[in-house]
Amino acid sequence: MLADLHNHSCLSPCGSLELSPRVLLELGAAKGLKVMALTDHNSSLNCPAFAKLSHQYGIIPIFGMEATTSEEIHVLCLFTSLEASMAFSDYTYSMLTPFLNNPDKTGDQVYVDEDDNILGEVEYYLVNPLDLSIDHIGKKVAEYNGIVIPAHVDRPAFSMTSQLGVVVDGPWAALECVRIPSSNRDDWLDTRNYPLITSSDAHYPEHVARRPFNLDVSELELFPGGKGTEAVLEIFKKALGKRLRITLTNRINA
Repeated sequence: MLADLHNHSCLSPCGSLELSPRVLLELGAAKGLKVMALTDHNSSLNCPAFAKLSHQYGIIPIFGMEATTSEEIHVLCLFTSLEASMAFSDYTYSMLTPFLNNPDKTGDQVYVDEDDNILGEVEYYLVNPLDLSIDHIGKKVAEYNGIVIPAHVDRPAFSMTSQLGVVVDGPWAALECVRIPSSNRDDWLDTRNYPLITSSDAHYPEHVARRPFNLDVSELELFPGGKGTEAVLEIFKKALGKRLRITLTNRINA
């Protein structure tokens, strides 16, 4: 199934107010996506509307956020349970740097219902880092029955490599790349044999489904109880584990 696990909505201050959960799903479905995650900065407040609308568009929803660690590394925190995602969202907001958002300067942070009605606006600036390090975020997400994927590891800002210089070991279900490394020696990035995915990091309507990937799993496997039930996290994680892995050895052989 065609999947995309990194998408923002009108809740993210750096995103478009036009990109409500409904619009995100409409565009994703029109471009063939079957599995889609909503991952606003440090918050899951638009995930309830995303959950209510997803089946209407034939999309399997994954819930979560793009968390910012204390080192300013972006990490996708993903849940198959809406309740778990919302509980983790409450926790991360308590760990967010308490700096008030100024919509005129940094952008609006609105959360909406399934009809695009504004329910409220988040007070603290959501792009700020959490009081949670890269060494601890995986363990914390696991406490809420979720998985973690370091975001855009090959990007020169807000990534593991930009902040630490290398990909470090951790409980990563996969690594997200802007593009999968090639056999070009000058393009070398040691991804340490983790499964690799690409995702769109959509902030505007035109970004939706620009970098999806194929997830080797069926809807029946993800939902053994049938549509309307919660997706099975371990099956989702196992499917991610089937993705391409790049090692130093196979790059040299290439």
